[in-house]
Amino acid sequence: MDRRKFLKKSVIGSASLMTLSFDNQKAWAINKIDIKPAILGGEKSFTGQWPKWPVWNPATDEKRLLEVMRSGVWSRSKVTDEFEKKWAQLLGAKRSLAVVNGTNALNTSLAQLEIGWGDEVLVTPYTFIASVSCILFNGAIPVFVDIDPETFQMDPDKIEEKITPHTRAILPVHILGLPCDMERIMKIAAKHNLLVVEDACQAWLAEINGKKVGTFGNAGCFSFQNSKNMAIGEGGAIISDDDAFMDRCYSYHNYGNPYGSIVGQFSAGTVMIGTKLRITEYQAAIGLAQLTRLEEQTNLRNENAAYLRSQIEGIPGIKPYKLYKNVTKAAYHLFPFRYHKEEFKGLSRTDFLSALQAEGIPCSSGYSELNKMPFLNNAFNSKYFRKFYSSERLNYQRYAEENNCPLNEKLCNEEAVWIPQNVLLGSKSDMRKIAGAIEKIQKHAELILAKTK
Repeated sequence: MDRRKFLKKSVIGSASLMTLSFDNQKAWAINKIDIKPAILGGEKSFTGQWPKWPVWNPATDEKRLLEVMRSGVWSRSKVTDEFEKKWAQLLGAKRSLAVVNGTNALNTSLAQLEIGWGDEVLVTPYTFIASVSCILFNGAIPVFVDIDPETFQMDPDKIEEKITPHTRAILPVHILGLPCDMERIMKIAAKHNLLVVEDACQAWLAEINGKKVGTFGNAGCFSFQNSKNMAIGEGGAIISDDDAFMDRCYSYHNYGNPYGSIVGQFSAGTVMIGTKLRITEYQAAIGLAQLTRLEEQTNLRNENAAYLRSQIEGIPGIKPYKLYKNVTKAAYHLFPFRYHKEEFKGLSRTDFLSALQAEGIPCSSGYSELNKMPFLNNAFNSKYFRKFYSSERLNYQRYAEENNCPLNEKLCNEEAVWIPQNVLLGSKSDMRKIAGAIEKIQKHAELILAKTK
């Protein structure tokens, strides 16, 4: 057989195998859908083990920790300096400061931008409490901008209607690791002369047109808590290109002692109000080890998220997240989609989640409505707020009405479903099993509904 005939035969054979393989996958999926759901006594869609989190390599990671232990220098020193330098370089920022957690990265950033009493800060209601508590912690008032339910992010179209003479800053949150529309937000901020502090505590290495989130605003804040994609147990960081701001942050995190441009007038004593937010050398050593894996893990999450999205977007009643068109990479701390019970015979989200968990798929309903939580009213009624604000500005009933966010309410109470980030470190086969589980539940929704009554 000559080479040309051999190649032709090989290509035809390969194509046949690919078709057979695809047909087998399709048949497998159809058969799985026809099987009784696990919550009704059928077999689970997934019976294996999801990737564990956090990840470490004993051969390399433990060596760094032992080096720190044997050095006898456990408080902030050269290892922390190295971690900060590498974190800044990875993000394309001029400076980085490691602090004890993402919450205090936000607290510190707002404090050193002098955002405080009398100010208002625009923020999303769909976020972790730290994105809002940092505003109250500094004496400012959070003003909630409703979400775009398709992206799960603060809706840029709703920002300007919330701006008042008291507005000082925007705090965009790249929630779930999906970037906000920062290019539009920065244009609005420039137009109204507002500061921007990015909450990127769930968005390590996410990009907009190749530029890392956290590098658009006056400051970017990150978290390295144990569940996070970049995990060191507890920890956080601030990044910025503003040397004077970063010097203030450094001084603040070290009791207000002089640093860089922050110098004492007469002596080397404390020169500004500060606190103690330093991380340990142990945390920095773990951080350096995690940096060696972060990019590879992020790329894998992006690949699997795109694949899983393609597998579920055609299922009636399932609406996967959308990325803004200028997003070139997401972090995927969570994989979100919206659930519409109308396409599941009226099966509640709670019962859908129970059915999906029974299939071996980790999932949850996500956040509650931050803009309706009692901590806001309690803050308004505190001695400090009553001392600095007029009773008119602390009228909580009016505040609640003005900060009603109906789209966020629906997302929180009816629609949102999350799948955790470690699942996205699995295989393509795992992603198909997730999709198969959802399809199975959708097909048998009426039977599941009857069981719940």
